[in-house]
Amino acid sequence: MKTAIIYYSKHHGNTKKLLDAVKACGEVTLIEASAGKSVDLEGYGLIGFASGIYFGKYHKSVIEFAKNNLPENKNVFFMHTGGLPGEKNNSSVKAITDSKGCKCLGTYFCRGYNTYGPFKLVGGIAKGHPNKADIDGAVSFFKKIQN
Repeated sequence: MKTAIIYYSKHHGNTKKLLDAVKACGEVTLIEASAGKSVDLEGYGLIGFASGIYFGKYHKSVIEFAKNNLPENKNVFFMHTGGLPGEKNNSSVKAITDSKGCKCLGTYFCRGYNTYGPFKLVGGIAKGHPNKADIDGAVSFFKKIQN
């Protein structure tokens, strides 16, 4: 199924590591949300949103992209990374997909290396993540929702 994944991955590239593995699974187009371009997503059967978690939310560029470019009634999914185990919140972008009548096929979360703010003082948290098991989990998740 033709898939587009709109993403933001900056600090350590945690989210992008997952997406690069998923891209190898088939016809997947990665769209960097921070590029600020308008993109026609009508031709995609599956649309994903991916980001690190920033203060409990997806990055603002992913949220804005969803507001401005997501067509109605699409199948969507979410992938995100965060330094803390409790950072599993995708409500900031899911509210947009819900308002557009989209069907959520699932969410994948794994920990990601984080050196933001005070975490830098201790050398960061979630060192070594995403690891091979995290990346394999993302690929398995994606294959499952494609069917």
